[in-house]
Amino acid sequence: MSDVYLLDANAAIALMNGDASIAVVLSQNAAYVPSIVLGELYYGAEKSGRVEQNLQRVDEFAANRSVLVCDGETARIYGRLYYQLRAKGKPIPENDVWIAAIALQHHLTLLTRDVHFNEVDNLPVQGW
Repeated sequence: MSDVYLLDANAAIALMNGDASIAVVLSQNAAYVPSIVLGELYYGAEKSGRVEQNLQRVDEFAANRSVLVCDGETARIYGRLYYQLRAKGKPIPENDVWIAAIALQHHLTLLTRDVHFNEVDNLPVQGW
């Protein structure tokens, strides 16, 4: 059985950099990219020493991916997650709360190496 994945920023970067181990995971599985991750990638390109080259790399990466955006349902899930994480004293970066909300909304497994996503209840997480 194959999974459908949502890539976080470190998974997207690994894929962009030709990481063979993530390519194997994704070779037989569909993957989406949240718009938040694209924003993080564009930010990284803007602060890099090779801005134009890296912006082009992100453009090419984005053009070949299905991008999921936030909507009203995402915002509802975000609010619940953010509250739950703060209430249990385990906040995670706000962008990552949005990413988790998109994964939950669309019933996707989050492909990441960030262990703090394990704090999000009922979020399927997988490394590579």
